[in-house]
Amino acid sequence: MPENSSCSSASTCSRESCEGCPSKAKGGSGIAKEPMNKASNVKKVIGVVSGKGGVGKSFVTSSLACAMNKAGYKVGIMDADITGPSIPKMFGVHGQVYGTEDGMVPMAAENGIKIMSVNLLLDNEEDPVIWRGPVIAGVVKQFWNETVWGDIDYLFVDMPPGTGDVALTVFQSLPIDGIVIVSTPQDLVKMIVNKAYNMANMMNIPVLGLIENMSYYVCPNCNEKINIFGKSKIDETAAFPFLQSFRLIRKLMLWLTKAE
Repeated sequence: MPENSSCSSASTCSRESCEGCPSKAKGGSGIAKEPMNKASNVKKVIGVVSGKGGVGKSFVTSSLACAMNKAGYKVGIMDADITGPSIPKMFGVHGQVYGTEDGMVPMAAENGIKIMSVNLLLDNEEDPVIWRGPVIAGVVKQFWNETVWGDIDYLFVDMPPGTGDVALTVFQSLPIDGIVIVSTPQDLVKMIVNKAYNMANMMNIPVLGLIENMSYYVCPNCNEKINIFGKSKIDETAAFPFLQSFRLIRKLMLWLTKAE
């Protein structure tokens, strides 16, 4: 049990005895959420995750953010992939953020989406980030409580691959409203989705939807659909009991755009 756990009976806790414990309501870990920056008002926080790398989480994060931006919402992206940041490059954002007495001010893309990334803190955006896990986790917290997000309807968090330090920090420390799982058609997809789902389930984080990226390529000459990475497994994967109600991405978008 972590030293900063708020559970008064940490030494005698069990799965059964902790049911209904007030500490569990804070995200399943007994660890209090990090406070929001005092100059920020973020309404919903959505994590974009996967069990492995190379599936296009940053692409999906950017696409969801742009879709919500076009729908008229105020949107921000927290690039939590500290050692492999790509969000600024995708939006053509370069340079360094500046700070005020309230905290760091994220940079804005041409369409107004606010972005915070470690690449916007480095002198040279091509410099490697060679930090250990605890330092990286600390930076993620700073991106939340020391960043002046202002008024944001939806903050999308681009997560690194896997279920390591950063994912744990985000799930425990940020008020995550839900996650979107990204997969690809390869045979590993079931295991990928299971890992991401199981971690979210353990942390009491809702799964909002499943997106299969790189499903096929359309030939520009004959319009034939080519399954470069194999036949789509989205229906099979979405048929799992825990994802059945989130089969269609349209349902995800309806959830995101529903009236407050």
